[in-house]
Amino acid sequence: MSDTSRGEWYFNTEKQVPEQGKRTRIENRMGPYSSREEALKAWKIVQERNKKWEDDDRKWENAGETPTKTQ
Repeated sequence: MSDTSRGEWYFNTEKQVPEQGKRTRIENRMGPYSSREEALKAWKIVQERNKKWEDDDRKWENAGETPTKTQ
């Protein structure tokens, strides 16, 4: 670990775990964060936003459709 990454935390998006230092390729990491907890919180925010965007996309794609009746 280099001196510049000492104390920095990253989130490994492939393994879905926080890691201290730059252990993972840049394509698979988010950060840096000042603590393990901040890295975990950032991942939770990403998941929540992605779900919202997927829900919004689904609503937008279905906006022109006529709702079907259920009996």
